Amino acid sequence: MRLLDALASITLLYWLAMLSMSIPGFRRLRPLPASAGDRSDSVPLVSVIIAAKEEEASIAETVRHLMAQTYPRLEIIAVNDRSADGTGRRLDELKRWSERRPDTGIPLRVIHVANLPGGWLGKNHALYQGYLQAKGTYLLFTDADVKFAPSCIRDAVDYATAHSAAHVTLAPKMVAKTLWLRVFVRYFMFSLFLFLRLWRANDDRRSKFGTGIGAFNLIHRKAYEAIGTHRAFRMRPDDDLRLGLLVKRAGFKQRLLIGKDSLEVEWYASLKEAVHGLEKNIFSGFGYRLPVAAFALIGQLLAFFGPFAGLLLLPRWSGIAYAASAAIVTGLYVASVRRLSGDSGKEAVLLPLAVWMLVAVLARSVYLTVRRGGMYWRGTFYPLSRLRDK
Repeated sequence: MRLLDALASITLLYWLAMLSMSIPGFRRLRPLPASAGDRSDSVPLVSVIIAAKEEEASIAETVRHLMAQTYPRLEIIAVNDRSADGTGRRLDELKRWSERRPDTGIPLRVIHVANLPGGWLGKNHALYQGYLQAKGTYLLFTDADVKFAPSCIRDAVDYATAHSAAHVTLAPKMVAKTLWLRVFVRYFMFSLFLFLRLWRANDDRRSKFGTGIGAFNLIHRKAYEAIGTHRAFRMRPDDDLRLGLLVKRAGFKQRLLIGKDSLEVEWYASLKEAVHGLEKNIFSGFGYRLPVAAFALIGQLLAFFGPFAGLLLLPRWSGIAYAASAAIVTGLYVASVRRLSGDSGKEAVLLPLAVWMLVAVLARSVYLTVRRGGMYWRGTFYPLSRLRDK
């Protein structure tokens, strides 16, 4: 029992430390403010670059949302990345539709990628191809399933220029239609949020930490070229995070803002999709290193599940310590959900099960990647030896 008391005490100290860091951290994460006014005569050109592979169901709505933006100087570059479905056809239809509606004032360019050169992940290569065609002072890298509020880009560019930020990334509202998908996605984001302490992106004194979110990475062209473009991380599945990290390391100013009122994403349509989707990048977050992944897995069980299991030890000291830890975990979860999405976070009652879901996905990702000697991503196999080199 002494061992349990010691473990419970260590767990409580850990969560007290996380609480002390998270409270000021939450305060650093602010919503994207509305634009202060109309500066249409002097605003910079923004090139929106979308990589789309097998996105026939969502690409049209995303492009139409972008066409409805109130920002006055915009170009859209949609890259069809070797899609086997009707994505390319839909993009060509959208281009013809936009050309018949010159009143939109927003040009749409479509690029079709037929082959993937060696040494590239498909999405990274597609975004890089879009950059090669872009003319904008700012580049906005986004996904093919994002819904933008009409003023989103205007507000973000206004913020970037007003605060001299070379990189602005937005945390979108994550839409999950089923309970278990919502439990899993929100817990994954919460765990990632605490693990990376994402609020550090807004601390200009911390040059070694930065972040980016794939739904909305707005970056000044000079900063993007200074970090080496997507060529610098061409084999990284976590390209959005890597972009943000390199921006910060290069000494540029970065801001992570809450975009719950500006854009939303249905990350996955089902829990099964989420499990398979995270196979490709959850192991990459640990640099494809087995000891680090094993440490993270054990840490999840001890720090996140342990407090709830420890409630069975009440009224001993270990039970009391675990109960306090469980209260902190639950409180931080609810606070993060409310901060990032505006929802109540009432699914927190299922947190113990959410921990096991994430542990199972992490273990599955590591096992499959090691067994296969690499990973499959959207129909292409990438050897582990190449992934570890980048």
